[in-house]
Amino acid sequence: QVQLVESGGGLVQDGGSLRLSCAASGRTLSNSAVGWFRQAPGKERECVVVINWSGAATYYADSVKGRFAISRDNAKNTVYLQMNNLKSEDTAVYYCATGHYGSITTSPREYDYWGQGTQVTVSS
Repeated sequence: QVQLVESGGGLVQDGGSLRLSCAASGRTLSNSAVGWFRQAPGKERECVVVINWSGAATYYADSVKGRFAISRDNAKNTVYLQMNNLKSEDTAVYYCATGHYGSITTSPREYDYWGQGTQVTVSS
């Protein structure tokens, strides 16, 4: 069983930055892809960023390309999401997730373990 804990969310002004962390316990993340998803009120959960098991491959949703950057530190069993130039439309609860796939996958159904989420609010 894997436990994921997100941290780093908060309130930031338009154009600001935040760094989210996803710390895992119970199992190593080093063999698995890790994704960040977000869900805004009244909207479906969407895949924002994914990093493969080695960190050599990534996926970014068009809406965050050039602004967000994902990285992983397998020694710390932690994945990070650096979010720059935040916009009001980035406001959502952000979740990290992992599963049994090492390669990139964007479907929430293919992730078995989810964190509790961290709120990101961008004020304009």
